[in-house]
Amino acid sequence: MGRTVPTFTMVIHQELQSWSKFRRGLRRDDQEAFDELFRAARLQLASSAYAARPIPFESIVMSMLLAQHRTVRNCEELIRRLGERVAVLEGDGPRRPSARTESAPAEEDVSERTEDHRLAV
Repeated sequence: MGRTVPTFTMVIHQELQSWSKFRRGLRRDDQEAFDELFRAARLQLASSAYAARPIPFESIVMSMLLAQHRTVRNCEELIRRLGERVAVLEGDGPRRPSARTESAPAEEDVSERTEDHRLAV
């Protein structure tokens, strides 16, 4: 017996194919950003399949939005921490302990989380 419902991987691939003319019309930088958005959608395959939305593109877009929001949140956290460092250097803020705590991850931790949506296809 054959499979009657396509996998969500197949749905994303079909959706990507339906946008191929749009993608071709984009500038090179925008094509790369477009590809990154669809890679972000692939990171949420399980949740998209589990949601089983009547219009699969809704799950694809929600996955893209989730990746964008995660990136914005990580950038905001990095900006907040950099602001604290500037305040300390200027003498306006409280001194932070030199030892790293669990509530304040290292800079490289934030940058790793920021780029996690850029997985290879």
